[in-house]
Amino acid sequence: MPKLKTHRGAAKRFKKTGTGKFVRSKAFKQHILTSKTRSRKRGLKGTVVVAAVDQAKLRFMLPN
Repeated sequence: MPKLKTHRGAAKRFKKTGTGKFVRSKAFKQHILTSKTRSRKRGLKGTVVVAAVDQAKLRFMLPN
């Protein structure tokens, strides 16, 4: 079986947890932050687990 290459774009955006799930950071926190409320920006902190639909795609993109 040939080896799978890591998708470098995905490697920069997603991390694998100890249980094998993938986590991502939340969107809309890069620029134009002055128009967003404090509570909204606070809610965008941290990471969330990737949706179950996309987990299978990421397993191929990030084989290790």
